[in-house]
Amino acid sequence: MKMRILTAAMLCLVLAVGCARNRPSDEPPIHLNTNMDEQPKYKAQASSEFFVDGQAMRQPVEGTVARGWLREDVVFYTGKTENGKLVKVSPVPVTMELLERGRERYSIYCSPCHGQTGAAQDIKAIVVQKGMLAPPSFHEQRLRDVEDGHLFDVITNGIRNMPPYKYQISVEDRWAIVAYFRALQRSQNATVEDVPESIRQGLK
Repeated sequence: MKMRILTAAMLCLVLAVGCARNRPSDEPPIHLNTNMDEQPKYKAQASSEFFVDGQAMRQPVEGTVARGWLREDVVFYTGKTENGKLVKVSPVPVTMELLERGRERYSIYCSPCHGQTGAAQDIKAIVVQKGMLAPPSFHEQRLRDVEDGHLFDVITNGIRNMPPYKYQISVEDRWAIVAYFRALQRSQNATVEDVPESIRQGLK
């Protein structure tokens, strides 16, 4: 009798283990709440009979601006006035912190083509050594006279062989590079009058 009970118990145990090993069932699962399986939503690019054009994806309401993308300060974000005229001077105050940031960003994004001083035609920046046409020197009078807004626009949208960097460089960093660009120009075209009076005597 005990043997039969033991055998039956072992058989039940084997069957129980077999049922717990992800065996398919002909019976549908019981769902007390089906919201997780049957959600009233549209997937991307899906069609819809509710809208006249048959598209589930809708155009944003006119005037809608994504969070963080409000561009009320036209000069800061474009380097131009509301009339589309390039601004002469950067709207960002020049500080040592800004210049340091500009130097760092310039070294990453600009120096491969323009060199560390902006005189790429003379020092042969690495990209120029690889065969790219040498860009103009920053120290040409033409570029010393252009507006800060022009420099910002070139960094943003590119010009001739130079690609746009608006996707890699933030607006703030573009203005920092403009400030450092001007510092490079001044460093290569400075005169004695640009040196503070307190240390000018030591240079003579």
